[in-house]
Amino acid sequence: MFLYLLSLQKATAITQAVHGNFSGTKQQEIAVARGKTIDLYRIDPTTGKLHSMLSVDFFGLVRSLTPFRLTGSNKDFLMVGSDSGRVVILEYNPAKNELEKVHQETFGKSGCRRIVPGQYIAADPKGRAAMIAAVEKQKLVYILNRDASARLTISSPLEAHKSHTIVFHIVGVDVGFENPMFATLELDYEEADNDPTGEAAQVAQQMLTFYELDLGLNHVVRKYSEPLEDTANFLIAVPGGSDGPSGVLVCCENYLLYKNFGDQPDIRCPIPRRKNDLDDAERSMLFVCSATHRTKHMYFFLIQTEQGDIFKVTLETEDEMVNEIRIKYFDTVPVATSMTVLKTGFLFCASEYGNHLLYQIAHLGDDDEEPEFSSKMPLEEGETFFFAPRPLKNLVLVDELESLSPIMASQIADLAGEDTPQLYLACGRGPRSSLRVLRHGLEVTEMAVSELPGNPNAVWTVKTTASEEFDSYIVVSFTNATLVLSIGDTVEEVTDSGFLGTTPTLACSILGEDALVQVYPEGIRHIRADKRVNEWRTPAKRYITKCAINDRQVVISLTGGEIVYFEMDPSGQLNEYTERKEMSADVVCMSLGSVPPGEQRCRFLAVGLADQTVRIISLDPSDTLQPLSMQALPAPPESLCIVEMSGTGEDAVSTAKGLFLSIGLLNGVLLRTSLDAVTGDLSDTRTRYLGTRPVKLFRVKMQSSESVLAVSSRSWLAYMYQSRFHLAPLSYDVLEHASGFSSEQCPEGIVAIAANTLRILSLEKLGVIFNQVATPLQFTPRKLVVHPPTGTLVIVESDHRAFTETSKMQRKQLMAEEMVQAANEQEQEEAARAAEAFLKEELPEAIFGAPKAGPGMWASCLRLMHPTQGRTLDLVQFDQNEAAFSVAVCQFAARGDMEWYVVVGTARDLTLSPRTCSGGSLILFRMTPDGTKLEHVHTTQTDEAPTAMEPFQGRLLVGMGRLLRLYDVGKKKMLRKCENKHIPTLIVDIRSMGNRVYVSDVQEGVHFVRYKAAENQLIIFADETLPRWSTALAILDYNTVAAADKFGNIAIVRLPSDVSDEVDEDPSGSKAIWERGLLSGASQKAQLICHVYVGETIHTLHRAALIPGGSELIVFTTLSGSIGMLLPFTSKEDIDFFQHLEMHMRAELPSLAGRDHLSFRSYYVPAKGAIDGDLCELYNSLDSGKKKTIVDDLDRTPNEVSKKLEDMRTRYAF
Repeated sequence: MFLYLLSLQKATAITQAVHGNFSGTKQQEIAVARGKTIDLYRIDPTTGKLHSMLSVDFFGLVRSLTPFRLTGSNKDFLMVGSDSGRVVILEYNPAKNELEKVHQETFGKSGCRRIVPGQYIAADPKGRAAMIAAVEKQKLVYILNRDASARLTISSPLEAHKSHTIVFHIVGVDVGFENPMFATLELDYEEADNDPTGEAAQVAQQMLTFYELDLGLNHVVRKYSEPLEDTANFLIAVPGGSDGPSGVLVCCENYLLYKNFGDQPDIRCPIPRRKNDLDDAERSMLFVCSATHRTKHMYFFLIQTEQGDIFKVTLETEDEMVNEIRIKYFDTVPVATSMTVLKTGFLFCASEYGNHLLYQIAHLGDDDEEPEFSSKMPLEEGETFFFAPRPLKNLVLVDELESLSPIMASQIADLAGEDTPQLYLACGRGPRSSLRVLRHGLEVTEMAVSELPGNPNAVWTVKTTASEEFDSYIVVSFTNATLVLSIGDTVEEVTDSGFLGTTPTLACSILGEDALVQVYPEGIRHIRADKRVNEWRTPAKRYITKCAINDRQVVISLTGGEIVYFEMDPSGQLNEYTERKEMSADVVCMSLGSVPPGEQRCRFLAVGLADQTVRIISLDPSDTLQPLSMQALPAPPESLCIVEMSGTGEDAVSTAKGLFLSIGLLNGVLLRTSLDAVTGDLSDTRTRYLGTRPVKLFRVKMQSSESVLAVSSRSWLAYMYQSRFHLAPLSYDVLEHASGFSSEQCPEGIVAIAANTLRILSLEKLGVIFNQVATPLQFTPRKLVVHPPTGTLVIVESDHRAFTETSKMQRKQLMAEEMVQAANEQEQEEAARAAEAFLKEELPEAIFGAPKAGPGMWASCLRLMHPTQGRTLDLVQFDQNEAAFSVAVCQFAARGDMEWYVVVGTARDLTLSPRTCSGGSLILFRMTPDGTKLEHVHTTQTDEAPTAMEPFQGRLLVGMGRLLRLYDVGKKKMLRKCENKHIPTLIVDIRSMGNRVYVSDVQEGVHFVRYKAAENQLIIFADETLPRWSTALAILDYNTVAAADKFGNIAIVRLPSDVSDEVDEDPSGSKAIWERGLLSGASQKAQLICHVYVGETIHTLHRAALIPGGSELIVFTTLSGSIGMLLPFTSKEDIDFFQHLEMHMRAELPSLAGRDHLSFRSYYVPAKGAIDGDLCELYNSLDSGKKKTIVDDLDRTPNEVSKKLEDMRTRYAF
């Protein structure tokens, strides 16, 4: 068995974000690391929108990145620390739009190891050196310089190792042009290691250590080290040299500390707390991330706490000595992993969970009423300042990047009745959780919708002069009239355009510089700029049936299949070519390409005939109207469109343009064929089924290049994005006719007609595979199941260290009473007013975070949700400290009425480490037939928390701890029918088929269990040899399961053909000891037949089909927000082809991180039976030379390889 691994959606979680001038222009870009990929974004300064420039697969784990710039240059390089045991320096090449490896230095073994550097990187602010450190012991410093030809050079590494030392953070200290200096947060554990009593570990202190690189002596010295009183988690470099006092800010628990060399005293300032905070009183406060903004005259720091509050921190200096830290509440945004401030005044927050946000800094917060706190203010030790959180005041949200991370639960089903299944994902954490419905397609923004006086049949846009940037008229054709609308601030009817309004229009366009042409059934109308009109009339009794038009040529076909060709001469006159061409069958459709820049005409005319053929006819003066090539079609053509797309043919990166002929067929199929620009030959046809209606094609502009809009029962857009060809449906109503549209508000839009309305649409998020509809949830979602008859979604949500709504209200009441009691008589009224305001205050938890309770406190609920409308149909809140973890929707055969029930498994007073609880319960609800309400039936107490459930033969299988139990429904409680006590650790997932049950254990992999109805026994008859830390399970067939683990592996496990499930249990233990089991497990073992490392923690697995009529595949989702799939191969020939392609790609396209591809995919277990489709698909982005070498070895042409890659994807998914 072989599987093909492909990504549907790349990871959306961001681990680190940095900014710099990577393209060498004045504009700053943002580089973000997403685990296995690095993405580059630029911000459009006028609209404030984020635009993706490129996304690069590393085939290695990116652990750290930092930008640096050599002194005097205007371009930033990117230094990357990964799991490859190498440091890599990358440079962005704007001409090719790719990251190029400038240097790669090996220093250790691959993998994320404790003592191999790569976890932390810091660069000297002047770009002279960089330090790369491991979690423990090793630190290396590289000197960066440039050679005679101004290329970047890197020195041999200089060691700054110290054994028995754990590193928490490193930063490059800004010392101007003195010797480069690095500050590290370290902890020496040597004494603690040698002390058996454990006392030394209790008193071990963190050290702040400065390392200096002596450029003269070319070595690193440990210059200075001092212990810290409070535990610190990260450092911030303070601008130095001529810009500031240098030194570092140390972010400690509850405190912010400024430290520097010499006589500088330590400045310490407490972290302000929220007023009237509902949080646990014992909770300490940390800063989690920061951003520094510096200009020539000033600098400040924005630092965020773990509650999401951002503070603006400034330092006051006197005689180059810092004497005060000033800290002021700035705004509150969701907690981020990284923040960056750009020179253009934008703040990018890479959120820990949920969507990433881009803010415009509207005010610097200097002149508002907010109190400013200072380190000089007298406070007792342990006391702090208080501030009142408020909605955004200094920041304005301008854009967001959608993020699915973390995906906690998922379902794939067509609950909306759209033919194509939707993906229902329960994402996020705490109050930022959401249920997201993903549909394949591009998100459409409706700019305007206006009703028309009847049902139109066609629409076009035209400019009045060729030099204009935007369109002037929208021309709408009806069955017996033509309506002309002008485009301005409003759209209004025009009567003096020169168009004939009493007849339907077949086509219209600008002709030459400033003339217009209208083709209608009786003739052609040529309207000059001064409104003079020339008419060409059809011969008597004959009409124009079809036409094709561009800005210099007009081709028409008359009834009977005769083609007439007109071309514009230099004086602007439209001249008919002397001969006419008779076609062998009726002309069904025709198309002309646009005139290439610097040329007089488009050389080819494509004509579709009723005999199911397409002919290419020359329009060159030397052989006008001579046939060049022909292609037979599987069905009659409906429409044709010739467009010029920058290379998806031979060379995807080069700027050479390729001509493509798109053919829409009557049966709903789109053919895309390459058209040779010299000979007119048609080759390399790609086929795609679009819908049930005939396909009409329209040329539109996207990303300033030509694209094709195909309209069938769904509308599709074929376009180029980041030098890759995309064909994606639009998530919108059915359209009938469309045209490109360009105005000031919408430079690249589409004008379309649907029934009797005219719509102006714009597509902003190109390159995206799914569009999302999100509905907020209250707590972290844990499980998601579907009620089969109605499609209602059943979700259980629970959060640790959280309060239920009632507990929150009680705490608020209590605090309000305390406020009033604490006030003296004079302040009673004031306090009462403050208490009342406090009770009314409603800060949205999605932004301000939910109050944190103490450990062991849980809040949870059960929710019924409508799948398409996102309405909550019913909500059951559970008591405080009752945590719901599992849910099942089932019918019980014992009841006989075949009603549907929902069973929820909850735990009481659960602590996570060590895992204990005071008990669990199974709560049974009856569901109303329409799936909108729940009625509580009864609650059954259990000893353990139920962690997994599965309906089984009219009963319910429940996994609780190590026990696998079979329950039936009783009148007062659930009745235990049967149990198995031999699962080793903790059951995480249960699946069933027939009499077999497949159980995954948290650390011992999959167990195969047989239920014997006659003896009423559950017997384990087989298990795995590998200890697998399972997270998800999916059945592929009776003997085969797919299992995923928390380290990011997917394995396919199959029972060999000689395994029997007719195993008897041996309660008496009388069987011979050697028959009892193998490797302290079951006596029979399953075989591992496929294994691949994905690189992210997998949380759900499904066997499903993603397209109507498509084959089944395995879909997985990860905590990082990525969605991937494993496709089965159907032929030996395909396996052979892709194995060889993958082998060549490994050689031709080494990883940018310097990681060996095969060893990356074999991180924990050697890769087996899996081919990396993501690597194979990069074939299209290679340059033609490398493509040629690969295809010569494969005995194929480059087009055949591209076609095979495309077919592999479109056969199963999109």
